[in-house]
Formats: sequence, structure tokens, C-alpha cells
Amino acid sequence: MAIIVTGASGLLGTALVAALRAEGREVVKLVRREPRSPDEAYWQPAEQVVDVAALEGADAVVHLAGASIGDKRWSAAYKRELVGSRVEGTRVLVDALRRLAKPPEMLLSASGVDFYGDTGDLEIDEGQGKGTGFLSDLCEQWEAEARRAEEAGIRTVLARSGLALSRRGGVLGRTLPLFKMGLGAPLGSGKQYWSWISLHDWVGAARHVLENRDVVGPVNFTSPSPVTNAEFTRTVAKAVGRSMMPMPVPAFALSIGLGEFAREGLLPGHRILPRKLLDSGYGFTHSRLDEALAAVL
Repeated sequence: MAIIVTGASGLLGTALVAALRAEGREVVKLVRREPRSPDEAYWQPAEQVVDVAALEGADAVVHLAGASIGDKRWSAAYKRELVGSRVEGTRVLVDALRRLAKPPEMLLSASGVDFYGDTGDLEIDEGQGKGTGFLSDLCEQWEAEARRAEEAGIRTVLARSGLALSRRGGVLGRTLPLFKMGLGAPLGSGKQYWSWISLHDWVGAARHVLENRDVVGPVNFTSPSPVTNAEFTRTVAKAVGRSMMPMPVPAFALSIGLGEFAREGLLPGHRILPRKLLDSGYGFTHSRLDEALAAVL
């Protein structure tokens, strides 16, 4: 039976679909356009439309759809889009799952470490409660909609992801050109912790929780070794054979240039540990940032 994937054209979805198909799994992508092949099915969350027949009897659903957090300045309209694409989209999908005669065994739904807010230097695992701020509130609402699947007997896992490292996208992909020109620099104080995960391990963790029925609820998709932003910057610069800028980018300049996204997405600290992944037996391929960057680059 199939695994259904939303957001299959994104960075995470593309990598996961390829890995699942490489191991012989049937994958059906939910797309918001006319399907072009038998491995696609239609959904349009803005219109509350889902091809329910494609979901019936599926093994699992992996829900990764959502507007990109860092692609645009956070105007009031774009913040509504961020909320709608996650909260409303998840509500429509879970409503469809709850109507099925034979629902999937599990739902893996995306979330983020922003749920915890700014945790400073504290090491945090899944037992930590919610933080404050727009992104934390967004994650809470997003996860609440996904958890409604539990009422239909669907095992639900909430993937609280850190920065997924890939040269094809995400924070690393967007900033690599700057690092290659020797323009990489710490952001603000550089002391804030960044929780990261290699794309390879993100896919590995997703496959792990899909198969491990004992894993439920929030799961931190992060490496066991979060680093400060300054260390992240130094390590990326070294990996591309360049020096970094001698002065950090001031927090006020980031706030002027990027607005609320800088204050919530780049300057807070997230020192997050993947306790549930480790306790359930997942073995990271890339536990150290330098090893992950060597593989990625």
C-alpha cells in the first residue's frame, strides 16, 4: 500500500520520496494542480478539496506542505499565508483522514523547533513546553490540527525539524554563494544555538519513525550536536575553503533588512536534542557539523 506525501516538491519531500521509492515503496504525491501521472492525486486545501479515494487504505501520510518561512518578508498578508498553509491545510487533510473507512496507520506531520521559542543555552528535548512568539504559536496551532488524527486511531508523529542542511535549499543553500565569496559572517551576537540536521539524516529519521510503531507525538528532527551560530559560520566557511568576515552582522541591521523573520527565525537560540530518536534506536550518520557539511558539499 502507498505512502501519501504532501509538499513532495519541496526540499524535504523531494528527498524523502526519492528514498522511499529507492527501497521499493509506492508513493503517491498530493499536488495542487491537475495530476499528470498515476502517482499523483489532487488536493486543494484552500478549497477544502482532497482526493479521498487516494487516501483510502494508505499505509501512512507524510504531511510536509507549507509556505516557506524565510522566502519573503513577513508582511501581515504573508503571515496569514504562513498560518493558512499550515494550520488550515492540516485541518483539511486531517478532516479527510477522519472520514476514511480505512484510515492510514500513521501520520507524520511537519513542525519546527520554533515550537520551543528562544531557549538560550539550555539543552531542550521533547519534554519542554511551548515557548513564545509568532512561530511558536504557529507550531502549536499546526500541531493541534495534526493531533486530531489521533482521535481516528491514527498514530501521529510531529516532526519538529531544525535546519535541514542541503546545497539545494534551506538556510545553507541560500547562503552558500555568500560563503563562497568570503562573505559569511555570524548573525547578531553569534552566541545563539542553531539546531541542524543533515538532509540525509532527516530522511533517515522520517523512515525510522514510519516503521517504528512505538514512536508517537513530538519528535525532534535535529542532530545530537547543536552549535552556536558563530561556530556554524566558521565551519561552513572552512568547508568551502574561505575565511569569514571579521565582524558579525549586527542584529539591528538584520531586523531592518529582514524584519520579524530575523528576530524570530535567525537570532533566537535553539539548543535542541533528539531524545526520542536516540532512545528509539535511530543512529545518526552525521552527528558532527563538519562531517555533515563534507557530505553535503
